[in-house]
Amino acid sequence: MKRSSRGFSLIELLIVVAIILIIAAIAIPNLLRSRIAANQASAVGSLRTINTSEVTYTTTFNTGFTDTLGYLGPPTTGTTPTATAAGLLDNVLSGTATAGGTGTDVSSKSGYNFTYTPTDQDATSRYNGYYVTANPVDLNVTGTNFYYTDESAVIRQDSTTTATASSTPLGG
Repeated sequence: MKRSSRGFSLIELLIVVAIILIIAAIAIPNLLRSRIAANQASAVGSLRTINTSEVTYTTTFNTGFTDTLGYLGPPTTGTTPTATAAGLLDNVLSGTATAGGTGTDVSSKSGYNFTYTPTDQDATSRYNGYYVTANPVDLNVTGTNFYYTDESAVIRQDSTTTATASSTPLGG
């Protein structure tokens, strides 16, 4: 008499589960590296956007560079852009203006913290320079590189510590 069995044996199911676990063990580190690369590309793109927004702000309002990153943010709905709400950056990247409207400004986007600092204030209270640093929120998890840019629009990077004006420029 023939015995017909349908389905899978326990051994066959265990082999399939083991194969799936091996594939996952190979794929997950690659997925994490891809996420880091995407965060770093987003950080560089955000720095380029900030540089472009600062130049646009300077030429539009003729008041020098912004006091805070928040000044580049969107105006209240239905209102015209102003020197303190220029509408050149989104809410996320523009962050929140610091108390008193001057000084360092911080925002976070795509696994990076962006710190904006105006520099070179003249006698008329205009800022003739600025710099922005982009540091990973969680080193080796959200990013591995540190970035820096200033009014020269050159983006620089460092792989070990916060990037500065003397760090290596990005190629390209």
